[in-house]
Amino acid sequence: MISTRDQIIATTCNLLELQGYHATGLNQIIKESGSPKGSLYYHFPGGKEELAIEAVNHVGRLVLQRIRENLAQVDDCAEAISAFVRNIALNVELSGFRAGGPITTIAMETASTNVALREECRRIYDEWQNAFADKLRSGGIDEQRSRFMATLIIAAIEGGVILCRTSQSRMPLEQISEELYRLVSHAR
Repeated sequence: MISTRDQIIATTCNLLELQGYHATGLNQIIKESGSPKGSLYYHFPGGKEELAIEAVNHVGRLVLQRIRENLAQVDDCAEAISAFVRNIALNVELSGFRAGGPITTIAMETASTNVALREECRRIYDEWQNAFADKLRSGGIDEQRSRFMATLIIAAIEGGVILCRTSQSRMPLEQISEELYRLVSHAR
């Protein structure tokens, strides 16, 4: 059974991804999580910002785990990264083009107005980039190039999700998958 705290976090993760920080209110979180109002403030005395940071951190850890697990399934780094991006494309499509960028919405919306959320998003993006850089290094790409390419990969994925959602097609991420495969294959 999921705890009240975890239910509040899960609900917040979904709402933040779908509608953003400013459009997500505490009353909506309480209603959709089925939690009493007192529970929200008991678990998150810092209110909406504290809850949003915890939710972003939670989803960031989940995505990092998926990145590492997916990349570990394929030895060749070009194939592994390409397959990972194709998988994202499929998941964005399966969500009805409503999901796929769990940190993007928050990062874009709060980067210039909320230092704590911006720093949490930055930390998460750094962790994701490090996971890709590790895979690239394991494929024989030098340290600096691996870091630069990992930045490009995260930027391409995040931008690709936006393009998929706006075009209602998984084609942008599929194209990115192919281009990343070529780029990584020729970088070794």
